[in-house]
Amino acid sequence: MPQLFLNETSCETTADPERVNHAMTDMVRAVLAVAREDRAGTLLVARLPVNAWHLAQGHAIQKWIGSPGTRDLWQRLAILQSKWPHRAAFPEGETHSDVEYRHDGDAVEGLGAAHLAGGLGISLPVEPRWDADRLTLVREELLDSAEGGSAVTEVEVGHAARREHVATHLPWIQRGANTVRQKAVEGLRSGTELWERCPELFPLLQFTPLAEQHFAELTEAWVRPVGERLGELQDAVSGWDPERQPIAPQWRSYVRTEFEMRRKLCWFPDTDGENRLFDWHCDFLPKPGRMHFRLVHEERTLRIAYVGRKLGV
Repeated sequence: MPQLFLNETSCETTADPERVNHAMTDMVRAVLAVAREDRAGTLLVARLPVNAWHLAQGHAIQKWIGSPGTRDLWQRLAILQSKWPHRAAFPEGETHSDVEYRHDGDAVEGLGAAHLAGGLGISLPVEPRWDADRLTLVREELLDSAEGGSAVTEVEVGHAARREHVATHLPWIQRGANTVRQKAVEGLRSGTELWERCPELFPLLQFTPLAEQHFAELTEAWVRPVGERLGELQDAVSGWDPERQPIAPQWRSYVRTEFEMRRKLCWFPDTDGENRLFDWHCDFLPKPGRMHFRLVHEERTLRIAYVGRKLGV
């Protein structure tokens, strides 16, 4: 679960409104890039609820919400899970009141909470010091000894203020998402259960209306293998740039198009009701399990039309 901790110190400037709004848009795009990889697990943590954030002195979040071109970004941000205050993300009863974090001499409670909880800090890139994918913090911890005093160390915390910073953290995000997804798939016993969890577990994949019927007809032996293949397809499209890879993503398992003589079997109604060719496919065990889909380059994803017994067999 990627927990994203707001660095409120980045929201204490007196920058002009246009600059602040632009920085907020950059940061929200970074948050949504994380959510694209793990929509179910992405959690926003801050001192206050999202709709009560202040982005600068005298600049409430509502000023950004009301600026041009932000409505969709705000709607997508608002539906993410959130916690407040920061200590809500710590184990019950733990406050870490004996630890303080600073950056360039300024207290940074949110970034400190990110380090303590193993999360990711997020900041408005209004100042150059926040425009980085990692930050070095000074940590001071009170010593529990007769002599008292404190220990001061330097620590590093993962960080994102722009969408570009998220690329550095993709392996970490994907490992967490894959672990959660794998455990969820292992607990499923029917194709109907798997279908109901698809939007949560595989948010980047699309399905035709008739795909639900095919999922419902899956035998229990095929449920887990299908879930594993869906996970591999999700991972493949998550890193796909159709401009650099115009043919297909970098597949995580054996995926190919159908032989010409078998393509007549691979026409299915699409989401708009039109019949289209879904000849990209992958296998799953036990044989002869097969899944058919087509690439949707303009949306950087793929759309699944069929899952079940190999067509024509």
